[in-house]
Amino acid sequence: MQVKAPDRATTADRPVVRRPARRPRTAAPRMHSRTIQGLGYAAPTAVFVTVFFLLPLLLVGRMSLSDWPLLAGDRGGNAPENYTDVTDSPLFWPAVRFTLLYTGIVTVVLLGLALLLALLVQESRPGAGFFRTVYFLPGALGLASASLLFWGLYSPTTGPLSRLLERLGLVDDPVSFLGTPTSALLSTVFLVVWKFAGFYMLILLVGLQRIPHEVYEAARMDGASRGQIFRSITLPLLRPSLALSLLLCVTGSLLAFDQFFVLTKGGPDNSTVTVV
Repeated sequence: MQVKAPDRATTADRPVVRRPARRPRTAAPRMHSRTIQGLGYAAPTAVFVTVFFLLPLLLVGRMSLSDWPLLAGDRGGNAPENYTDVTDSPLFWPAVRFTLLYTGIVTVVLLGLALLLALLVQESRPGAGFFRTVYFLPGALGLASASLLFWGLYSPTTGPLSRLLERLGLVDDPVSFLGTPTSALLSTVFLVVWKFAGFYMLILLVGLQRIPHEVYEAARMDGASRGQIFRSITLPLLRPSLALSLLLCVTGSLLAFDQFFVLTKGGPDNSTVTVV
């Protein structure tokens, strides 16, 4: 059986059909739609922040530069007097020093304990979920409510802590946890650490779980110790979570008011008066 080869001349004479060239699609409409979509998602939050944060901030700034009675009267301007009255107060600079001292102690102790708790509950071990819940539970309380709770615990007459120490034979007389400047500061720090340790543990735990396990496995195969892994891998990769926790902790400590107002009311001898 013979197969006839196609005629070259006939094949060459056929017209070549060319498809019309497609116009290149521009990315401008797509980017425009994404921009509109992003603005739509961000609009509710932007309105909320503007109404409840930015506008009140501007209003407070205006009030600080004027003599403004809230109920009635003229809104006269006295730009420097309000600030000079604050700085001339004998309590202002001691309050600044105390606030900075309190912020430094709380930041170191709180973030250190939160990181330790996050490392302890990082792995999926039996009971890890239970301990995560237990550590986070104090954060469900309001700060004023927690301060009132600890005020009852610290009471030298009716509080259970002082009675417990007496029954254990550790002290002979009732303990005044808020009676001296040092004890009042440390007692307040203990309250704040108990209240917020679980919250910062959760932030750091999320950062720890985002670190790939392959990085740890490669380091172990290279013979790295636990300390080397923690210093060279965990801490550098945990830096964003640590930065967020540090920012929240410092700003919250600088604005401390509720716990000192409920526990000490600025005492003893105005030693726990804060800037706020």
